Amino acid sequence: MGIDIHVKTLPHFSGLEFPQYQTHGASGLDLCAAVEMPVTLEPGQRELIPTGMILGIPHGYEIQIRPRSGLALKHGIILPNSPGTIDSDYRGELKIIMMNLGQEPFTVTRGLRIAQAVAAEVIKMKLVPADTLTETCRGSGGFGHTGTH
Repeated sequence: MGIDIHVKTLPHFSGLEFPQYQTHGASGLDLCAAVEMPVTLEPGQRELIPTGMILGIPHGYEIQIRPRSGLALKHGIILPNSPGTIDSDYRGELKIIMMNLGQEPFTVTRGLRIAQAVAAEVIKMKLVPADTLTETCRGSGGFGHTGTH
């Protein structure tokens, strides 16, 4: 079961492979860089990389943008706002914020698989003011309160 996401491609997408799942069990579609010229990320540098696509996401859904584990492990390439959220009412070009946490420059080339897109259902919340909340065993403990191991 899935949802249909309509995709409008931009001129700089021309010649790139349409996003697809790489395996039957994959959760995310691989997104490719639609750069016209290679972009080199120096260590510590961030860049906004175009995909050449505009998505028509149905109301009630979002697309989450997640990093590719191989780029993170081998090169230190992350998506600093991970997971990124593409809202259903956004109709601009899908662009990926990439950052080099590695120790060597990394070059993003045209067609390089740079991120994954995962569809997710959105459940709207309503915040309700309250003077008290139910108690839990954890309480206000956070940020490593259970130990370092």
